Amino acid sequence: MARGKIQIKKIENQTNRQVTYSKRRNGLFKKAHELTVLCDARVSIIMISSTQKLHESSLPVPGVCEDSTEI
Repeated sequence: MARGKIQIKKIENQTNRQVTYSKRRNGLFKKAHELTVLCDARVSIIMISSTQKLHESSLPVPGVCEDSTEI
Protein backbone atom coordinates (compact mmCIF):
# COMPACT_ATOMS: atom_id res chain seq x y z
CA MET A 1 0.00 0.00 0.00
CA ALA A 2 1.41 3.39 -1.01
CA ARG A 3 1.79 6.27 1.37
CA GLY A 4 -0.47 9.26 0.91
CA LYS A 5 0.88 12.68 0.03
CA ILE A 6 1.64 14.99 2.91
CA GLN A 7 1.08 18.70 2.84
CA ILE A 8 4.32 20.69 2.96
CA LYS A 9 4.01 23.40 5.62
CA LYS A 10 6.10 24.86 8.42
CA ILE A 11 6.39 22.64 11.50
CA GLU A 12 5.13 24.78 14.35
CA ASN A 13 6.73 22.83 17.23
CA GLN A 14 10.34 24.05 17.55
CA THR A 15 11.69 20.72 18.84
CA ASN A 16 10.03 18.69 16.08
CA ARG A 17 11.22 21.21 13.49
CA GLN A 18 14.84 20.91 14.69
CA VAL A 19 14.69 17.09 14.69
CA THR A 20 13.24 17.06 11.17
CA TYR A 21 15.89 19.53 9.97
CA SER A 22 18.68 17.37 11.40
CA LYS A 23 17.35 14.15 9.86
CA ARG A 24 16.74 15.73 6.45
CA ARG A 25 20.13 17.46 6.50
CA ASN A 26 21.87 14.15 7.09
CA GLY A 27 19.80 12.53 4.34
CA LEU A 28 20.66 15.32 1.91
CA PHE A 29 24.38 15.01 2.68
CA LYS A 30 24.15 11.24 2.14
CA LYS A 31 22.43 11.75 -1.24
CA ALA A 32 25.11 14.25 -2.24
CA HIS A 33 27.81 11.72 -1.38
CA GLU A 34 26.03 9.03 -3.43
CA LEU A 35 25.82 11.42 -6.38
CA THR A 36 29.56 12.06 -6.26
CA VAL A 37 30.32 8.34 -6.21
CA LEU A 38 27.84 7.30 -8.90
CA CYS A 39 28.29 10.18 -11.33
CA ASP A 40 31.77 11.47 -10.52
CA ALA A 41 30.16 14.86 -9.80
CA ARG A 42 31.42 17.64 -7.55
CA VAL A 43 28.73 18.72 -5.10
CA SER A 44 28.65 21.57 -2.57
CA ILE A 45 25.87 22.17 -0.07
CA ILE A 46 25.54 25.14 2.28
CA MET A 47 22.70 25.17 4.80
CA ILE A 48 21.92 27.69 7.54
CA SER A 49 19.53 26.49 10.23
CA SER A 50 16.86 28.57 11.94
CA THR A 51 19.33 28.99 14.82
CA GLN A 52 21.84 30.50 12.34
CA LYS A 53 24.17 27.49 12.54
CA LEU A 54 26.10 26.84 9.32
CA HIS A 55 26.34 23.32 7.86
CA GLU A 56 28.39 22.73 4.73
CA SER A 57 29.58 19.82 2.65
CA SER A 58 31.89 19.82 -0.36
CA LEU A 59 32.39 16.54 -2.13
CA PRO A 60 34.75 15.09 -3.23
CA VAL A 61 37.05 18.03 -2.35
CA PRO A 62 36.51 19.06 1.29
CA GLY A 63 37.11 22.65 2.26
CA VAL A 64 35.79 24.31 -0.89
CA CYS A 65 33.34 26.32 1.22
CA GLU A 66 35.81 27.29 3.94
CA ASP A 67 35.31 31.05 3.62
CA SER A 68 31.52 31.06 3.68
CA THR A 69 31.33 34.56 5.20
CA GLU A 70 31.23 36.00 1.68
CA ILE A 71 27.80 34.50 1.02
